[in-house]
Amino acid sequence: MSYTIISKFIKDVSFEIPNAQAFVMLEKEIANYSLNFDIKSNPYKNNIIEVNTTLKISPNQEVKHKVLTEITCTSLVTIEKDFNDKKELEKIILIKVPAEVYPTLYETFVFLFKQSGINNIKIDKKVDFEKMFNERKK
Repeated sequence: MSYTIISKFIKDVSFEIPNAQAFVMLEKEIANYSLNFDIKSNPYKNNIIEVNTTLKISPNQEVKHKVLTEITCTSLVTIEKDFNDKKELEKIILIKVPAEVYPTLYETFVFLFKQSGINNIKIDKKVDFEKMFNERKK
């Protein structure tokens, strides 16, 4: 089954450093944050699907001064007509499209932190969406 990303855009950005204490503590506490993804899709029209890939970092309970960041990239994806293989469609939506748009999410995410004066933000430059997909299935 073939697909093409015909367009992608940053749909939403939420970037909150609520106070000076959270800013000062972020570089020390970043190890207590986890990288999370949420991928949702909606039919758009004809053979076009809207795929929303959201990247967010979530603090664990040990973080007292929380920073809230979330970025959603929307992709409009054409799927060949007469697609009947639901498993393959699921892999396109949950693995292939997010893998293609992740570099944009990553660069935007890092840019926001750098513009906020935080240069040592460490998040994975590569994400294995197939592994995440397979672990979700267990």
